[in-house]
Amino acid sequence: MELRHLRYFQAVAQELNITRAAERLHMAQPPLSRQMRQLEDELGVTLFDRSQRALRLTEAGRFFLEHSLQLTARLDELVAGTRRLGESGQRWFGVGFVPSTLYGFVPDLIRELRQGQDDVQVGLAEMTTMQQVQALKDGRIDIGVGRIVIQDAAVAQRIVMTEPLVVAVPVGSPLAAQPHLTAVQVAAEPFILYPARPRPSYADHVAGLFRAAGHGLDVVHEANELQTALGLVAAGLGLTLVPASAQRLHRADVAYVPLDAPGFVSPVILSHRRDDGSSFLAQTIEIAMALAAARERE
Repeated sequence: MELRHLRYFQAVAQELNITRAAERLHMAQPPLSRQMRQLEDELGVTLFDRSQRALRLTEAGRFFLEHSLQLTARLDELVAGTRRLGESGQRWFGVGFVPSTLYGFVPDLIRELRQGQDDVQVGLAEMTTMQQVQALKDGRIDIGVGRIVIQDAAVAQRIVMTEPLVVAVPVGSPLAAQPHLTAVQVAAEPFILYPARPRPSYADHVAGLFRAAGHGLDVVHEANELQTALGLVAAGLGLTLVPASAQRLHRADVAYVPLDAPGFVSPVILSHRRDDGSSFLAQTIEIAMALAAARERE
């Protein structure tokens, strides 16, 4: 399937008339009809109901139209942004980050990068550490901020800070009144693990900490997002562990209890291409380390 097939389909789906769609696309009607048949054959579904005089979209056609419009709109934005960047002469510097790091020093880092260089445009992408590794190797980002250690010869990593983990419990729970909780106490409670996918991820790091301490987890639910996990905690489904910086999520229905368990920490890790010797990357790493050190002193 090529991009032109999506453009052709969208014209026909919006006009619901092959003749008008062909005029709009400045092409003849027969080849456009053939393109629509070929698209349906490739997808293995019928996009148009041709049983009546006027064309109608099937349910599959409506779905395909909605999502293809989102796709081409995103592509149009990408093309426009690329042109603006090329015309401005700026350098593009991509930053990938896992969502939980937004409660730490990362917002300060992004702010400094965007304000400090007029000739650099900073692009942001939310992605897991493993996705960051592939994006670095593909050249889609220049630095990643994640939470798990990986082994890849093309990617260098450095731990810039280590956060203690705290236990998120429902407000009103007897556990919320405790001065601290132990790994044994947490392992005895229903546990909400996140993210559910993709793996490996922070979820594997947390489960590994309990295994190393000789405890199993009673996982009752796996959530994809930190916010979802906290919502399930608030609903009383179980407990979860979050990096200490996540306490900045001031929820009235969730309490955070210190965890008395040596080694139960979550690192914040910078990843970059091993052969990237750019001065801007070096400056970014220096700023990130300074900001992270300041956060650890708080």
